[in-house]
Amino acid sequence: MKNALGTVDTVLLLGGRSEIGLAIVERLVRDGARRVVLAARDATAGPPPVIGAAEVHLLDFDASRPETHGEVIEAAAKLVGDLDVVIPAFGVLGSQRTYDADPVAAAEAVAVNYGGHVSAGLFAARRLREQGHGTLVVLSSVAGVRVRRANFVYGSAKAGLDGFAQGLGDALHGSGARVMVVRPGFVIGRMTEGMSPAPMSSTPGQVADAVIAGLRVDAEVVWVPGRLRVFFAVMRVLPRAIWRRMPR
Repeated sequence: MKNALGTVDTVLLLGGRSEIGLAIVERLVRDGARRVVLAARDATAGPPPVIGAAEVHLLDFDASRPETHGEVIEAAAKLVGDLDVVIPAFGVLGSQRTYDADPVAAAEAVAVNYGGHVSAGLFAARRLREQGHGTLVVLSSVAGVRVRRANFVYGSAKAGLDGFAQGLGDALHGSGARVMVVRPGFVIGRMTEGMSPAPMSSTPGQVADAVIAGLRVDAEVVWVPGRLRVFFAVMRVLPRAIWRRMPR
């Protein structure tokens, strides 16, 4: 629960090696969070990383196994108590060319990028609702605001995730728990290594700064950078004949 200074105490990161996720956690700890759970595949195989002065716990987590997600979230709550912020930060980008050649790989990617977030999000929402407080931070993308042919498998999963997150936020309204949807543009990092940055790109640190600012004011939607909100207000209504000619 937020303290008198408006900061949180406990954080659960699902996808504990995510650049964006770790950047958010580091800033929350800097602001006063004291207990952190990092959940990732084979996380317990090594020692916990040092994140400021926080007490750090590790849990094994597999995004592709939704039947285990509830157990992980309950295990995190047993370790640190009520969860103030839950951040699912897992997913795969892949390439449209690969998915065109291998539809099975496309389906597997969507199962993680959308299905994994549905199960993790619903289990997290159950915990936050029972607590009567807490924020689920959903890392969506502008790729899902209007899907481009250049990455329509990835974009369609993000479109589904964005809609799911908004609906979940509405379902939690009045419970004390809430959802914050984050829509970054192109993020320069490990996932996009070797790709040419798009206009209005950001770094994991910039996304994290925007998330922290959003948490402080209980924002429902955060665009990164903020001017993408205006840009996509236009892109959403662009005629399809023009949209499909967008660069690949």
